[in-house]
Amino acid sequence: MPSQASMSGATRGIFLTLLATLLAACMNAVARHLTQSVHPFELVFFRNFFGLLFLMPFLMRYGLVVFKTKRLGAHLGRAGLNVINMLFFFTAVAITPLAEIVALGFTAPVFATVLGVLILKEIVGLHRWSAIFVGFLGAMVIVQPGFAELSEGHFLTLLATLAWAGVLLLIKSLARTESSLTIVAYMAVLLTPLSLIPAVFVWQWPTWQDLGWLALMGAIGNTVHFIWPLVLREADLSVIMPFDFTKLLWIALLAYVLFDEVPGWSAWAGGVLIFLSGIYIAHRETTRHRPGS
Repeated sequence: MPSQASMSGATRGIFLTLLATLLAACMNAVARHLTQSVHPFELVFFRNFFGLLFLMPFLMRYGLVVFKTKRLGAHLGRAGLNVINMLFFFTAVAITPLAEIVALGFTAPVFATVLGVLILKEIVGLHRWSAIFVGFLGAMVIVQPGFAELSEGHFLTLLATLAWAGVLLLIKSLARTESSLTIVAYMAVLLTPLSLIPAVFVWQWPTWQDLGWLALMGAIGNTVHFIWPLVLREADLSVIMPFDFTKLLWIALLAYVLFDEVPGWSAWAGGVLIFLSGIYIAHRETTRHRPGS
């Protein structure tokens, strides 16, 4: 029988997961509002710029020692893929129903598993291949190829998710030799200059009101990044993963209230299939690395 301490830890982990998913949905809603007046490329830059500003006290506290690494190339690759992910994602946010973006975003663990096979030569058994098939089937339900042309927003979302899967693989690789502080520090200092490059080509100074919203995006994004390590410290991944699906519920509610968007059946059905696939892949990954399994 689980102890009271473990129960309270699991409860805290679930609460923090719900908070993180709500904040992530709020950030996406703010992004949709901002894309009406700010180009998505600029939005990515300011999201990272304000995120860096909020992280400066943390970086100053630990000093240059946190940047000691022998894997600068991997950090650069991770940051580059992260910027590509954000450019595609926020462009999709401007033109695609938010619930469909979030639902397709659940394909990240599916893509990460496939990339792990292709790049890291990881061994995947029949059960996980079956889960991958279900995940892609869910994506097809949302995209509906053959019934309508593949929309630009769906295509960009899938590209963004593929790039994010690459980021997850690089983080997994970096975590074997680098401290979490070093990984976060390099992310903070590299994303801003890299995302400035595409922003320069579409640059228009945002209004003071838009700058306020952009600063809020940076604050929310950083808060979500800090919450997830706390979540994993409090509860096992198998406990909190099912509650990650609330991202779709939160964003569907916000999209309806703020933008009068009503998700169709395909977003819900596809989202469920993709999410169940992701949960199973995460479960198999957890049990595969558990001692004695």
